[in-house]
Amino acid sequence: MRPGRLSKEQALQKLRHYCAYQERCHQEAREKLFGFGLRGEEVDELISKLIEDNYLDEERFAVQFAGGKFRMKQWGRRKIEAELKARQVSTYCIRKGLAQIQADDYQKTLSRLAEDKYNALSTEEPFVARAKTMSYLLQKGYEPDLASAAIDNLAKP
Repeated sequence: MRPGRLSKEQALQKLRHYCAYQERCHQEAREKLFGFGLRGEEVDELISKLIEDNYLDEERFAVQFAGGKFRMKQWGRRKIEAELKARQVSTYCIRKGLAQIQADDYQKTLSRLAEDKYNALSTEEPFVARAKTMSYLLQKGYEPDLASAAIDNLAKP
């Protein structure tokens, strides 16, 4: 065994703690194992063991990730989906995670964000304020048609 490399048993114990502390996706667990100096078959074996012992559950991760990013950072569905794809989460799990976001909560959050941003730009020309608000909402991951509708609702007298 090389110095700085953990045995399979040590790595499994550390990873159990790592996964128990916070939900993790398979990619995060795999990267952690590579960081412990493990490779190939050993990594696959330990990932399987963690799934078997219910320490890793990609569907549970996607649901918690989507809900958390929406509630805490007010991210839109597009940004959440992109982030989950970057973490190599399956399309099925991504759909499950996004389905947990209630449509009315999503619309209320979008409307509140649009209103807050638009009002903060009150010194700007109306056209510029609309464009900056739209850009902000798109950066947060909201769909262009929903963002546009939210801004249109603000502009009505």
